[in-house]
Amino acid sequence: MAIAPRFGTSLPGIQQIPSRVRPWERDVGGDEILAAARAAEVAGFDWVSCSDHPMVPVSRAEAMGPTWYDAGSTLAFVAGATSRIRLLSHVLVLPYRHPLLVAKQYGTLDHLSGGRVILGVGSGHLKPEFKTLGADFERRGRISDEYLRAIAAAWEQDVARFDGDTVSFRDVMVSPRVAQRPRPPFWVGGNSPAALRRAARLGEGWVPWQLGPDEFAGLAERARRLREESGRSGPFELVAPLSVPSQAPAEAVVAEAVRWREAGATAFHVGVGADTFADYLRRVAWFGTEVASRIA
Repeated sequence: MAIAPRFGTSLPGIQQIPSRVRPWERDVGGDEILAAARAAEVAGFDWVSCSDHPMVPVSRAEAMGPTWYDAGSTLAFVAGATSRIRLLSHVLVLPYRHPLLVAKQYGTLDHLSGGRVILGVGSGHLKPEFKTLGADFERRGRISDEYLRAIAAAWEQDVARFDGDTVSFRDVMVSPRVAQRPRPPFWVGGNSPAALRRAARLGEGWVPWQLGPDEFAGLAERARRLREESGRSGPFELVAPLSVPSQAPAEAVVAEAVRWREAGATAFHVGVGADTFADYLRRVAWFGTEVASRIA
């Protein structure tokens, strides 16, 4: 019997890309973000997410927009006003921060939230951001792999040690300890062969973007094969992007989700379209009652 898929969604207004941001999102503040998170929790969504860009170079502001909320702060803000919904960084750029800082921040959040963190990670792509932050763009893939292993060591070992080419530490204790044991799951974002390998060998989930079901199917099969070859077992989420336009009927959304399920999706990151914030809250509730329960 197939396991029912899980659903998550991004918080509104937390990234304001000019070509995508809806006018009402520019006025989103703390009250709206909390209302959105509570609505998603009531509707049965499994997670809410926030993305990561510490700063945006002026040269890229026209395309990206300057407004990108901090993932750790925003998810902690939401955690205190919710009780069940999980907290996904989608995605945290690993090479920007020492792995012990990540282990401390998100480990504390996992501890305080009762085990709700999903650490979504990526290796990054914005070269000017790397340069400004003093991060190594050319070795970002190797750094990402090692940082994931180092974070795992800090969370899984009471007295942690890690010896790598890009980071090393020994005899350190990161406390408070994570609530999830042995640690919160890693979900890896990206469509590249390196990201797929990272997800299969080091993570518990894969979160691609900007692709269709046919491409997803081939990559999902490769991820499963890589995971098997590396001797790993246990749950592994294959998270498909599911767009829900503001006027889309339930039947159309269900049909689209079925296509993704047939391509191998085990979970969905849902983009909820709406023309106003009030409409957004209604569509979140509508998805929970009219769509999610109909997708097996």
